[in-house]
Amino acid sequence: MNRMDVTEKIISNKVSKGIKWEEVAQKVGLSKEWTTAGCLGQMTFDAAQAAIIGDIFDLTEEERKWLQVVPYKGSLPTPVPTDPLIYRWYEIVSVYGSTIKELIHEEFGDGIMSAIDFSMDIQRQGDPKGDRVNVVLSGKFLPYKQY
Repeated sequence: MNRMDVTEKIISNKVSKGIKWEEVAQKVGLSKEWTTAGCLGQMTFDAAQAAIIGDIFDLTEEERKWLQVVPYKGSLPTPVPTDPLIYRWYEIVSVYGSTIKELIHEEFGDGIMSAIDFSMDIQRQGDPKGDRVNVVLSGKFLPYKQY
């Protein structure tokens, strides 16, 4: 057994039980974005959170322990994603990445946006021409230090 096995069981039980990620997040007490990332094997749950996830998805004690192991992060199976939705994110970074970088550096200076001290919010935005996906990414700015 490994963490991927636990992720696959969570997804299988989510589908068979008709569970929504928002419902899971409410029970855990965290955002739907972070909770989903954890359930998909990209974040580490503490013992209390793992117990809640375990109850929701009928996980064994061993599987609950795997939820508490720091994962190898990065969930894409190929360097260039082939899933159409994920590929569009790759396309956004390919087209707008240098613009994003330039504007962040102009505003903040030389550094990076943290993906550790980070939050994300995904919401449906109604629009008469077709609903839109509203994604807000917020990461702490970390300047490069001189030494």
